Amino acid sequence: MTPYSLAFYVHAVTTGTVLGLRPDASPEEVASVLGTDFAENDFGRAMCRDYGLAEFHYHRARSRDPWEGHHFSVQVHRLARRDRTLPGEVLLARYGRFAPRLRFEKLERLLRRRGVPLVEIPEYPGNAPYFRTFWQPGSRTAVSFVAVRGEYSTPDGLRVGDVCRIQAPVTAEDVALRGARAR
Repeated sequence: MTPYSLAFYVHAVTTGTVLGLRPDASPEEVASVLGTDFAENDFGRAMCRDYGLAEFHYHRARSRDPWEGHHFSVQVHRLARRDRTLPGEVLLARYGRFAPRLRFEKLERLLRRRGVPLVEIPEYPGNAPYFRTFWQPGSRTAVSFVAVRGEYSTPDGLRVGDVCRIQAPVTAEDVALRGARAR
């Protein structure tokens, strides 16, 4: 058994879901699992619901259209602020306490033991050299971690090797686009 929050992270990367919620889940589906305690930013055709540790993003073509799930991200870097209530009640009830940092090497080792490989993908030029990103092709999930500290480029409280964010989906097309941008 993987202790505490490690089980959450391993499950998210392995399945490309947060508590079974896929990136394309509707706002109603997400609220039915994570609850109604969220901050919402509505930009007309784009919206983000922030549940503390997890964020779900939605798009729609026109303002009268329903929201469609686009992607989610697990903002691991926020835990370094030492706010133990940050993960949200549902995640705390399910997984217990969350450590303030997640070491990439530890996560990668746990995934490898389960037969879930991570492949390094090109970093966006604006994020290099500060971050490195690894991709799990089966779940279409990416894990970014701090590669080099930068005073204004990396989150406060994180050290080199700490995971900053987990995101899904990241498709093969996204990976190819990252490669083209990195050249």
